[in-house]
Amino acid sequence: MTALRGVLPITLTPFTDDGSVDESSIDTLVEDYLAAGAHGLTILGIMGEAARLLDDERDAVLRRYLRAVDSRVPVVAGVSARATRVAQEYARRAEDAGAAAVMLAPPDNVKNLELVFEHFRRVAESVSVPVVVQDEPVNTGVTMPAPFLVRLLDEIEGCRYLKLEETPTLPKITAVRERAQSQVGIFGGLGGLYLYEELLRGADGIMTGFGFPSVLVRTYELFTAGERGAAQEFFFRHLPLIRYEAQLGVGGVTIRKHVFARRGVIASPHARFPAPPVDQRTLAELDDIIRALGL
Repeated sequence: MTALRGVLPITLTPFTDDGSVDESSIDTLVEDYLAAGAHGLTILGIMGEAARLLDDERDAVLRRYLRAVDSRVPVVAGVSARATRVAQEYARRAEDAGAAAVMLAPPDNVKNLELVFEHFRRVAESVSVPVVVQDEPVNTGVTMPAPFLVRLLDEIEGCRYLKLEETPTLPKITAVRERAQSQVGIFGGLGGLYLYEELLRGADGIMTGFGFPSVLVRTYELFTAGERGAAQEFFFRHLPLIRYEAQLGVGGVTIRKHVFARRGVIASPHARFPAPPVDQRTLAELDDIIRALGL
């Protein structure tokens, strides 16, 4: 079983201007991610607009990504759903298609953590690939404290990885590292805002979207090569763009799609409604930052 580590971008689901899934742009996206040095890919995540896909579209996106990757790097497939039975079915389909792992968030707005625990247990036991526990309280409405996350990771054999999205991620990384008895892989997120500090805290990498994934890869590679000063300087230099792209309330994934479209990686920046549009002033500011960084 391939261990997950490094930069595993949350991939986009590209659409045509009329809102149909653009499978040909999936192929160009895969080549761009891999050319940037990505150590794996995470598909059908929140930034991949998975919740806006019909079931047949989910299957098409899953299979197209796996075919385009062609086993060159591990692929993690998002399988989150409000019902445990639906998440189990998504997980089985992902495993059957060839995903190396599945990523699972708690069902939306379930405040009873015993029910959340049972949700993870049942999904993990329905597949043989590892589960990445996604801690995402903003979108799910479910807060999972560090002791509960440790319990999930220690008591459910299939839960091998943790992806943190709660702000701040740093104290949770430390808490899980200090308390977990099992071997756990920990990944940051949040658009890459805290990548350098997350690595200092013991994170194994990051699962997040960003318009220039090579920036995250280079930061990780410098850090793991022991060149921490160079990693910090390189990361800090690109923080203005990471910060600007992370304006979820302004445009969220739409900003990121505009970056990839400007780079010629996808044919259209279309994001499915009700994704908010991005105005021309925002795009002009985005272009100004990209020019200033020489990207």
